[in-house]
Amino acid sequence: MDLILIPFVAVLVILSLHAYLGVHVLARGVIFVDLAFAQIAALGGTVYAVWAADHGSSITAFLFAYGFTLLGAVLFSFTRMERAIVPQEAIIGISYVVASAAVLLVSSLTAEGAEHVSETLTGTLIWVTWPQIVRMSVAYALLGIGYWVFRRQLLAATFRPDELKNPRLWDFIFYATFGIAITFSVQIAGVLMVFSTLVIPAAVALLFTNRFGRAVVGAWAVGAVAAALGLALSFWRDLATGPTLVVAFGLVLVVAGVVKKLSGVDPGDRIVTG
Repeated sequence: MDLILIPFVAVLVILSLHAYLGVHVLARGVIFVDLAFAQIAALGGTVYAVWAADHGSSITAFLFAYGFTLLGAVLFSFTRMERAIVPQEAIIGISYVVASAAVLLVSSLTAEGAEHVSETLTGTLIWVTWPQIVRMSVAYALLGIGYWVFRRQLLAATFRPDELKNPRLWDFIFYATFGIAITFSVQIAGVLMVFSTLVIPAAVALLFTNRFGRAVVGAWAVGAVAAALGLALSFWRDLATGPTLVVAFGLVLVVAGVVKKLSGVDPGDRIVTG
């Protein structure tokens, strides 16, 4: 029972924050920022794994991976400009490609390189433990409290940056805290699952509502259903957990698109935060 319960609880914890962050990401129009962040965190973890070999600690590994992610936060917060020849999405895409290539390059320096690359993409969700979930839950709870306390500033940074005296600072705070969440989740779920839990549930929710709060709740519910279906299919057919979950999330999006088309629901083209 624990073989399916523990991964499911882990995904629910991940969704508790990714649902909120995913709506922000879609509203900002930087769809691949989470993918880039996840890959940058994976690069940091890979560099540390090669450098420290078997002599490192989990805390040091996390800090090392987050250090790389923090550099990405600085880059992304200072490249957000309304009028720029090179759009921010291009910078994000370049960051992802370079980080991916660097992971392959660094991984080739070890005998277990191919296995490590596979783990960075698909995660090790099936082997997650309760202590890992507890640590991630505490970190996500603290981040969630911070997001609630500064919700007005963060919403303004995403939807109305002109209202802020220092929008770049709040962009940096958003991306820096975003990076903490990604660094935790990518170690467990992998790059592909992190992207799926951030973007797909939020996209499904926004197909049916344009209200920010409802979209966040809807994204969490959609993600929970997709995770349950994916894990059930994975254990029923003895399939790889990470890829099966990603496919399940994708299928839920397809079904939601069909339902929206048939129902004629039109939530509008602008997210309402009030």
